[in-house]
Amino acid sequence: MKNKFLLLTLVIAFISNGCSIDDDGPNFHFTALKIVEAKVPESFDLNKTYEISVDYLRPNNCTYYEGFDVAKDSLTVRNVVAVGAVRSDIDDCKEESIQETASFNFQVVYTDPYIFKFYTGNNSDGEAEYIEITVPVNKP
Repeated sequence: MKNKFLLLTLVIAFISNGCSIDDDGPNFHFTALKIVEAKVPESFDLNKTYEISVDYLRPNNCTYYEGFDVAKDSLTVRNVVAVGAVRSDIDDCKEESIQETASFNFQVVYTDPYIFKFYTGNNSDGEAEYIEITVPVNKP
């Protein structure tokens, strides 16, 4: 019985010590990265999967690539955004454009041509701009 009480006391001590009420919150936030080039096949075959390669810019050494957000806008229109995480707990970020490449797999499930809209940033009016690429689907 004494051992169980000691074990329970230790567990409670570890649990209460591991959490801080003064937590500062997250030390990062997500941001959209500018895409500068996309490499897609000239055409697709139905029910096949293709690798799509994208060159994007990291604006500084405190921003890290996290993945892609590929959103379905309509039946065969896809908006593609490269997502970065910006560390907010680093004070000495070096502002520099770092170009990198990443890819994602895309499965073709419709026979209509696909339109990819790759996010390239916002214009001077704050409106999103895209590289648009249309890829036809070969008829079976």
